[in-house]
Amino acid sequence: MGKVLVVDDKELMRDSVAAILGRKGHTVITAPDARGALARLAEKRPECVVTDLQMPGMNGLELLDEIRRIDAELPVVFMTAFGSIETAVEAMRKGAFDYVTKPFSGDELSISVERALEHARLLRENQVLRAVATPQTRRAQSHRMIGSGPLMEELRAKLAPMAASHGTVLITGESGTGKEVAARHIHEHSPRASGPFLAINCAALSSALLESELFGHEKGAFTGADRLRKGRFELADGGTLLLDEISEIPPDLQAKLLRVLQEKSFERVGSSIAQKVDVRILATTNRDLAREVDAGRFRGDLFFRLNVLPIRMPALRERASDVAELAEHFLGLVADREGGRRKRLSKDALALFERYGWPGNVRELQNLCERAAVLTAGDVIEAALVAPWIGGAGLPSSERASAPPSASGGMGLPLSRPSGSAAPTAAPLVPVIETFSSAADALIGVASPSGSHQQATHAASQPAGDGTGLPTLVCDGRLTLDEIERRSIVATLERFRGHRQKSAKALGIGVRTLGLKLKKWKEESLVPAEL
Repeated sequence: MGKVLVVDDKELMRDSVAAILGRKGHTVITAPDARGALARLAEKRPECVVTDLQMPGMNGLELLDEIRRIDAELPVVFMTAFGSIETAVEAMRKGAFDYVTKPFSGDELSISVERALEHARLLRENQVLRAVATPQTRRAQSHRMIGSGPLMEELRAKLAPMAASHGTVLITGESGTGKEVAARHIHEHSPRASGPFLAINCAALSSALLESELFGHEKGAFTGADRLRKGRFELADGGTLLLDEISEIPPDLQAKLLRVLQEKSFERVGSSIAQKVDVRILATTNRDLAREVDAGRFRGDLFFRLNVLPIRMPALRERASDVAELAEHFLGLVADREGGRRKRLSKDALALFERYGWPGNVRELQNLCERAAVLTAGDVIEAALVAPWIGGAGLPSSERASAPPSASGGMGLPLSRPSGSAAPTAAPLVPVIETFSSAADALIGVASPSGSHQQATHAASQPAGDGTGLPTLVCDGRLTLDEIERRSIVATLERFRGHRQKSAKALGIGVRTLGLKLKKWKEESLVPAEL
């Protein structure tokens, strides 16, 4: 059953059609003319329109043109007299779904409307599937909330009433703790579980692209907008929208997002028509938003709108008892993907994992399990293999000497502590220096000055000539390495027209790393605000 808008200037006909469709279980909205229909369209968001062809003022064909400006895929069924069949055929050419000729039976109209509603549902499902078909979402779909320790049981108990509610949820916690998995858990146990679940990474897109992704755009709204596009808010109507890394949203978009939360309506880019929407918002962040507000980097009013139902995801080091269950799950995923036998951790290897501090949390555990499963020839993953990856402590000196070198240089967190001492509440993080060596080979051609001393130099963009498709920076002797890095990143973003995912891939860095660098430079007014 669906929501149908019936438009006819004759009250008797309008009420008769509404009664026929109402008896079939549809929700019916009526309008006496085209102007009233457009107002209902933006406010009620019907799934199908049934309209008369001949009406005073704006006729059916003109109404169809206006509907197509608002929604290019909304099915429209025309009711027409026998003498205006040619006009009805013209309406079909302009994008109408079907027409029925007066006088028509109730069954004839119902069948046409039900076909139109099914067509609309298939189109929407296709759009939602395209929107969620991202590597990030596919990874989340392969996970569920794993762990039976006391912290996880407490977390599930807190999530249960939140899932039953329609309120906004703010999920906080360190990177890799499973915030998106918790968001999906909330959706799947909510009254909206049958609706769509869409997610968007706010740190992965520039301000202009993020606005278009969230709110959609009209045809011709900007260069390259060759067709109308629905945004995530529109596609998630009746379901849930996850705003991942909400702290990275630019200030101008924070104001627009606040309006959606307050008014439950939005406008596409390039449109002045406000559209009502019924979407539940879930947001995640690994930052302290209260401090971000105090620092002036996040709107206080938006923070209070988001912080209705707050929940914190525990770090993996706080729930070490769940490590064994998580490791078994991840090793099973690798076995299913590779088609081989499931590997398992030896007793000593599991003991190392349970003592490790896990600065990368569940995501780090997953990566190490996959690495160990691939590199282990037998069915058992031994401690000697995994120890170098997490510091090597806890092994006898003879085993430690024969263990293979760590890819990270053997650095890790202390795995042992004095007997009887409490588990650390926080593990010291290993400093990580992100280098741009791979990107520099493609981006920077260093012209060293004569003499033994070489310094970072002034860069000027030149046309690409190395076959990489990236801009080449030629240095002349006056810039620091930090300035060269910044100019290299800016040049790459300009090359890809602000597309952060493509730029990050070309530079050999993560999208989040790129977003954090840009945010820092914008705060210091070192790069244009529109990047």
